[in-house]
Amino acid sequence: MPWNEPGKGNKDPWQSGNDQPPDLDEVFSSISNKFRRLFGGSSRSGRDSSGPPIFTFALIALIGWGIYHSAHILDESERGVVLRFGKYARTLQPGLQFTFPSPIETLTKINVTSVRSLEDRGRMLTGDENLIDVNYAVQFQVTNPLDFMFNVKNPLITMGHAAESAMRETIGTNRMQYILEEGRGQIAQDSRILVQSILDRYQTGMVLTQFNLQDVKPPQQVKESFDDVVKAREDEQRFVNEAEAYSNQIIPEARGRAARIGQEADGYREARIALAEGEAQRFILLLTEYHKAPEVTRQRLYLQTMENVMGRSSKVIMDVDRGNNMLYLPLDQMGSNSGSRPVPPINLLGTGRDPESETTTSTTGRDTRRGRE
Repeated sequence: MPWNEPGKGNKDPWQSGNDQPPDLDEVFSSISNKFRRLFGGSSRSGRDSSGPPIFTFALIALIGWGIYHSAHILDESERGVVLRFGKYARTLQPGLQFTFPSPIETLTKINVTSVRSLEDRGRMLTGDENLIDVNYAVQFQVTNPLDFMFNVKNPLITMGHAAESAMRETIGTNRMQYILEEGRGQIAQDSRILVQSILDRYQTGMVLTQFNLQDVKPPQQVKESFDDVVKAREDEQRFVNEAEAYSNQIIPEARGRAARIGQEADGYREARIALAEGEAQRFILLLTEYHKAPEVTRQRLYLQTMENVMGRSSKVIMDVDRGNNMLYLPLDQMGSNSGSRPVPPINLLGTGRDPESETTTSTTGRDTRRGRE
């Protein structure tokens, strides 16, 4: 094909013409003007343009991107695991830290202070071959970020399997009555220890902080019968407690009454002994006086005896010299006093006197002696 074909112009490559390739400076200047307009600047044309070339903007953008993906701020509760091309490199502590930009190094932040929780339930077989429904909850924290990231694929699933395995083992070694009544706290403690041993054996980097048995009950099909059994046991315990309370109340009262009666008996014994000793001493003194003056003592004893006897009688006998004896019967006092006051026994030694009788006797005795005089 000729280069100078009519109608198609001269296309001789060895001849210079208007169809020359574009200048590279003009191309870069045009692109620079487009970027300048994009960022709000004015466009400049010509080779004398003093604006920065496109390589400067690219370099600035690259540096900004690298800083953005290399600087990291870790909270006090976080630890950073750095992977270099997918392999563990180091663990970063809280604060401002730097890494190579991705994809050279990648950073994974792991919270080591937050408490994660998990709840689950299931029907389990007890040691005495009974079924019970158990609802439990566990709480755990991350202690080793490296083990937690590489040894545990799914922490919640791993913790759930470990808790269920420990729960079934603990429930399967205890009786149903113990589990439902007084053994719930001990079962939770044993399950917690067993779960932690499983986590440590597999190096999961997790520590169990709490294990709670939220609800333990028999299956719904036998719940009514079991409630009757539980109620009967509660009634039995209540009756035992009431009996113990009654026993604790009655026994101290009985012991108190026994102690009081014993003290009263001791007091009565001491009083009777003291009274007998006093009477014996009085009789000895009276016998001494009798040996000294028998007639006087005999007369005094007679007068005291008659005074006691006559003091208890409602009759008054007066002995008047040179006259007949006069008998005085106070009928009004006899009717009012008869049967109202018991007659005390006669004491020949002068003991056991009635104060009212002594008053009457003393008056009567004076009247009798006055009549004799």
